[in-house]
Amino acid sequence: MITTDFVHGSPCMLDVGVPDVPAAASFYGAVLGWDYEPMGEEIEGGMFRKDGKMVAGLGKLTEQGARPAWMIYYTVADADAATRAVEAGGGTVRVAPMDIEQWGRMAQYSDPLGGQFAVWQPGESKGVDLVDAPGSLCWTELYTSDAAGARRFYGDVFGWQFSDMPMPGEEGTYTLITPAGQPEERMHGGLLEVGEDALSLAGGRPYWHPVFAVPDCDAAVAQVNENGGTVQMGPVDAEGVGRMALCLDPFKADFVLLTPAEG
Repeated sequence: MITTDFVHGSPCMLDVGVPDVPAAASFYGAVLGWDYEPMGEEIEGGMFRKDGKMVAGLGKLTEQGARPAWMIYYTVADADAATRAVEAGGGTVRVAPMDIEQWGRMAQYSDPLGGQFAVWQPGESKGVDLVDAPGSLCWTELYTSDAAGARRFYGDVFGWQFSDMPMPGEEGTYTLITPAGQPEERMHGGLLEVGEDALSLAGGRPYWHPVFAVPDCDAAVAQVNENGGTVQMGPVDAEGVGRMALCLDPFKADFVLLTPAEG
């Protein structure tokens, strides 16, 4: 369960970088019921809101050779200390710690195998305003070719607690992630070791994707298809989890739609 009283290592913010901001705003508005609020004329990007509450960011993709993708930010008390931990663990600093006016301090990284993620040191902004509700972030997930290595690296960087559960049909192990020192009900994500074919979106590198709660997964998937996106998997029912689908937006940024199981 993700909450907005963000603690160290919990997901607190996310944004998507795409080549066409207006088209992405239209797509996510149709699929998730988001309203888009531009930042202004000088910056090509802005914020998504759901019922007036900030749920995500949107920006123009400017990095040469970068693929359109969602970036997930995790809360830290000290972005500079997080950067040292990333480097000590064999990760790479993509964007060095920098202040975003009075709002906070951020940095972006790649893990040792190339999976991209970011941190946020809160200032006046602690992160998004709505989570774990329809039309908002409810889970984060890493696909990687090395689950044991990911556990070591992210455990050292964030102090995450891990627990394993078997996948249905003996299809491997799913590792659940909980922030340091928090009870299991504060679990916020998972990681899964997958084969090379499942990593083709990122050229064989690991990647994080967000899971968004929706009241009706099938209806949301229909909107994905009708608005230029594609569905890679689903909708399918996952026992004890809910009905879910792995989707791509029109630019192939990946995300999951989930109608959580009752109770």
